[in-house]
Amino acid sequence: MASDKPRILHNNRDMVWSLVPLVLFCVLIAAIASQCTFSPGGPTTGPIPSFDIDSALKYDAEDLSFPVREPVIPEGWTPNSGSRSIVSGDGGGDSSTVGFITPTGRYIQLTQSDAIETVLVPFVAGGPRTATGTEDVAGYNWVVYGGEGVEPIWISDFGDVRLLITGSASTEDFEQLATALADAPVLTG
Repeated sequence: MASDKPRILHNNRDMVWSLVPLVLFCVLIAAIASQCTFSPGGPTTGPIPSFDIDSALKYDAEDLSFPVREPVIPEGWTPNSGSRSIVSGDGGGDSSTVGFITPTGRYIQLTQSDAIETVLVPFVAGGPRTATGTEDVAGYNWVVYGGEGVEPIWISDFGDVRLLITGSASTEDFEQLATALADAPVLTG
């Protein structure tokens, strides 16, 4: 027999010692699979994913029924993501979203959609939001949705399309993107 004690006399220490080999085995497998990292200084930042914003927006311009703009992004901004969604509900529609990482490492997202503001904002925010002010940038009025502990959302009506900016970037970054959108050409499909 492996143990001299009757089973009824086993305690927590015996259980811990029986689990140690199992935990070591799991750590070994995770290390081999490179699925675990040890980072005592905090999270590490890796390379920013590459995203071809030109191709994505040109494709959206060909396929979507509203005018899609391609802003000239500020120097140092890196396009890193893109997606398309259908905004459901009355006044909903299609949307095209692209995201960027600014030189300071903050994220800013641009959504273009033919959905109305009162449907698009809660869709992007993940719930209802209240307008907290406005910003006038390059001749366009941007309605600001903010609040304590939430990322700001700026939205403006450009006629046949609503442009929405959100993310953790600074107010200056929001203003730079809003200015670039005012001058951005409409892509032809």
